[in-house]
Amino acid sequence: MAEKVYGLLGRKLGHSWSVPIHTALGCQGYRLIELEPGELEGFLEQPNIGGLNVTIPYKRDVMPFCDVIAPMARAIGSVNTLTRRADGKLYAFNTDAAGFCWMAERAGISFAGKKVLVLGSGGASLTAQACAKQLGAREVVVISRSGPDNYNNLDRHADADIVVNTTPVGMFPNTGASPVDLTVFPNCSGVLDVVYNPRRTALLLQAEALGIPCSDGLPMLVAQAKAAEEHFFEKSIPDSENQRILAQLRRETCNIVLIGMPGSGKTTVGQALAELTGREAIDIDQRIVERSGRPIPEIFAQEGEAAFRALEREETAEAGKLSGKIILTGGGVVKDPRNYGSLHQNGRIYHLVRDLDLLPTEGRPLSQATPLATLWAERAPLYARFRDIEIGNNGSAQETAQGIWRDFCENSGA
Repeated sequence: MAEKVYGLLGRKLGHSWSVPIHTALGCQGYRLIELEPGELEGFLEQPNIGGLNVTIPYKRDVMPFCDVIAPMARAIGSVNTLTRRADGKLYAFNTDAAGFCWMAERAGISFAGKKVLVLGSGGASLTAQACAKQLGAREVVVISRSGPDNYNNLDRHADADIVVNTTPVGMFPNTGASPVDLTVFPNCSGVLDVVYNPRRTALLLQAEALGIPCSDGLPMLVAQAKAAEEHFFEKSIPDSENQRILAQLRRETCNIVLIGMPGSGKTTVGQALAELTGREAIDIDQRIVERSGRPIPEIFAQEGEAAFRALEREETAEAGKLSGKIILTGGGVVKDPRNYGSLHQNGRIYHLVRDLDLLPTEGRPLSQATPLATLWAERAPLYARFRDIEIGNNGSAQETAQGIWRDFCENSGA
């Protein structure tokens, strides 16, 4: 008998995190299955399909090939889970709905009596619309690029209470873009974004800044996977698995970001962290040197600080898109507020603090040109704005690295 097939079905799947989620749930043979539209029917005729998740662009396309479609999936008009049962029939479900509800509940966002704006009109939008209505929304409005309610007349919905993004805007690798400006919605009390890479899209960064409860799509992805596995193997899985796997993925994918004064030990501590954790350390200053072919003092001398900061901003934006890394920044990275979003989108930011009289100045243009006390007075509030936590670094790099790693393991999985 042929081995059963388990996996994620889609067209382009390089961005997917489904394999580690299903592996953590115990489905060891789960894999990514990329198919062109013409290959779909033949693949779904296989008798040895164990369980499949379905993603863009096939959530509706697979429906004609299914023998039994669950009522919720049929009502939504979109499926994301398929399994072939002992009777030989292909059953279809929408476990995205369970995932969406858990994401909203975990974020503390209630839909009861609220006006909900759903950005996008694809398969994920259908799920969001159905769930919003099921959870008691008084009105659900779909915003699309060309429909009667579109991005050019958002002001007619300024009374929206909840904004849900189901579009890929802001998704890796095109981070930094946002589908809407949340200040258009002064009554907004909740923001949900189905994008899960990066952890915080530009939309969620703005929600955080405005103090609006919000969530990325990773809780939804995890919870729908747990529900899908229940269909695959026709067994119940404890709800506690959702939080366990979510915390595990958060720790694995979150970056450790080091900021601090020039000479505060970011490079040395970063190297110690790399040895301790096995993670790759990304040195932004080193990337600037490699890209420009010149040492940093030479860039300052020839083109000035503004030119250097522009290079720094570009390299910080690229490094911040990565996941599961250690990112080492230059002392002045905090001078450009745009760098905060780049570093915070996937990272927990540690501010290394060392006594000023221990800071070296050789090879550091600004440290040599400005008294360290003056430099500190200027930058201290900026470091405070960027950091998640302050870490003293007057001792050994190994001790500091161990302290950072303890904190990271305890707090990055939230």
